Amino acid sequence: MKIRSAQPLAVAAAALGLTACTDSAPPQESEVALLARARAIHAAVMTLDTHDDISFEFATEAVDPLNADRQVTLERMRAGGLDAEFFVVYVGQTERTAENYAQARAYALIKFDAIHRMAEEMYPEQIELAYSADDVERIHESGKLAAAIGIENGYVIGRDPSLLERYHALGARYMTLAHNGHNDIADSAQPRPQIGDVAAEHGGVSAYGAEVIREMNRLGMMVDVSHISKAAALDAMRLSRAPVIASHSGMRALTEHVRNLDDQSLLALQADGGVVQTVAFPDYVKTLTPEQEQALDALLTEFRIERLRDRYALTAEQREQIQTRLAGLGYPDVADLVDHIDYAVDLIGIDHVGISSDFDGGGGVVGWFDASETFNVTLELVRRGYTEADIRQLWGGNLLRVWREAERIAAESAR
Repeated sequence: MKIRSAQPLAVAAAALGLTACTDSAPPQESEVALLARARAIHAAVMTLDTHDDISFEFATEAVDPLNADRQVTLERMRAGGLDAEFFVVYVGQTERTAENYAQARAYALIKFDAIHRMAEEMYPEQIELAYSADDVERIHESGKLAAAIGIENGYVIGRDPSLLERYHALGARYMTLAHNGHNDIADSAQPRPQIGDVAAEHGGVSAYGAEVIREMNRLGMMVDVSHISKAAALDAMRLSRAPVIASHSGMRALTEHVRNLDDQSLLALQADGGVVQTVAFPDYVKTLTPEQEQALDALLTEFRIERLRDRYALTAEQREQIQTRLAGLGYPDVADLVDHIDYAVDLIGIDHVGISSDFDGGGGVVGWFDASETFNVTLELVRRGYTEADIRQLWGGNLLRVWREAERIAAESAR
């Protein structure tokens, strides 16, 4: 495994636009030279993040995609050099009734409409919706930001797999089979007893779920195994003709959390040809001690915010103070995130690892709290010795490879 090379305070300094002197750079390369090299690499590669959650008010006057108080905006993407983003159609799991299925569909369409409104009506000169892997690269080369769409939770199709074709026509290019709570497709990694969940309802992917995966393969929609149980993830890899993705997951060997993938699952993903998008969700990146949790609660209370992503209501000076204080208390940081990337690369190879934020859904670590700080991830990768070619793969190349394979299999199915 590569050696961790940046300390939290150094990462925080970089995030605040300061030059942090560390002894992690090779002796023959100064900090100034390393920063310059990292900036050149960051500018040269296309950066793609596979998970940004949106609210039901997204792309309205209340939540302007350009400059709203959220982690991903068009302005923050430009500032941080984040070139492409999967905006996520998420609907939470509820009791499986005909009425709730209809409500889930309606909620999903609100979010599809919002993403289209952003790209086609509000800011078409700045961002364009990508329907294919080639589209992403074409849009990037044109100088625009690229938007793609993912669905989080197959609950939005209920018991009607024909809805997949409708969602695909609207731009959906991956779907997470389940979320928190079992659905008709697959077991969740996090059952919800409050809606009647048992530990394992299907023992993995259901017979109906196998039908759903076949239809996703026919359409060219990537199968996402984040959030589902280990048994379901292994079933999905076996059932899908195309490689699968884990759109936002960490490595369980480093952080014992049910949402993270263990080594058996990672090795199966490698054999499947898929990619794990290493996520910057703090709970999945690092487990805080009770003392650190108490310090975090005290910090939130002091600044009168409920969650860290609420800090946009504060002044720039206050936000900087929070960033520095978090680094001091040992909150998960960019270096911790790259530890997960290192682990996965060492275990399953550079071809099967990517990067994801889970911004606006709880994601964000010290040094990468929003899209404007995206460069700091590249900087840490350069510190660890990753080459430009490696970083190009991690920042979207591997995901585009899987996407193209899903497209190829769909084209074969059509013949």
